[in-house]
Amino acid sequence: MIKRILTGDRPTGPLHLGHFVGSLQNRVRLQDEYDTYVLIADVQALTDNFEHPEKLEANILEVALDYLAVGLDPEKVRIVVQSMVPELTELTIYFMNLVTVATLERNPTVKEEIKQRNFVKGVPVGFWSYPISQAADIAIFKADLVPVGEDQLPMIEQTREIVRRFNRLYGKVLIEPRAMLGAVARLPGTDGGAKMSKSVGNCICLGDPPEQVRKRVMSMFTDPKRIHPTDPGTVEGNPVFTYHDVFNPDQAEVEDLKERYRKGTVGDVEVKQRLFEALDSFLSPIRERREQLAANPKRVYEIIMEGTRTGRALAQSTMADVRHAMKIAYKFA
Repeated sequence: MIKRILTGDRPTGPLHLGHFVGSLQNRVRLQDEYDTYVLIADVQALTDNFEHPEKLEANILEVALDYLAVGLDPEKVRIVVQSMVPELTELTIYFMNLVTVATLERNPTVKEEIKQRNFVKGVPVGFWSYPISQAADIAIFKADLVPVGEDQLPMIEQTREIVRRFNRLYGKVLIEPRAMLGAVARLPGTDGGAKMSKSVGNCICLGDPPEQVRKRVMSMFTDPKRIHPTDPGTVEGNPVFTYHDVFNPDQAEVEDLKERYRKGTVGDVEVKQRLFEALDSFLSPIRERREQLAANPKRVYEIIMEGTRTGRALAQSTMADVRHAMKIAYKFA
């Protein structure tokens, strides 16, 4: 049987380069080999956007446009809206009995995201429990493989633990998934931060116009100890060169820039200009496809609805197996 992928994103706005290297690139590459489902996790987005749910509809379209623009083929990939598959909520509730509060409190991804969001009125229960929701997302589609960024590894491990416990208690019904990292473990933010984030404003989005990309690149952090262009600079850990390594296909140029930077014979402005040119060349076809797709939103919504219908049918099948295994497939129902 063909194996399956489940992955996805919260619709909090357009996707960025960090999403591409962390997961999107693998999704595109593997769509011919795996039965692929991509979840737009709008319920999870509500955990820290519950005061402004009206934003979700526009953001769902933005995320879908990015999926299609980078090369996900709707003939091969199902795009599914999380809130339109109510079976996910049912499985999440069952999974809640398999996880302790202490386990959730130890999850490093949740702790880091709580820190980033700086909840001033306390952390909503929905946010604490979203690793359980994510586990239900993966399990209900019986995914073998989950392409993720490095920061999501604790979430996949938590999913594996929940699935193991479910199968041990009720019988081997669900699949224990494997995580798959992108070519780059983690792309730093343009401010040198450990992670790109829309909320922090240190990211380059896939649909950004050239002038916005240039602005972000030219403001990027480099070697803080380098005061003058003639000072020898450090390449290792320098965000500009990290981006060159990932997005500049001219590796001879990259090595030349690195050598000159270490010697102090090239300035930050030239290094950044070459990076902008490489990024703009990479983003240009994505931007063009995105603009074409955005001109026909009706077709994009049709793709979303087709994928959601297929995804829900699979979820319903899995839940029939789950209820039978748990002995709650009541005969009188």
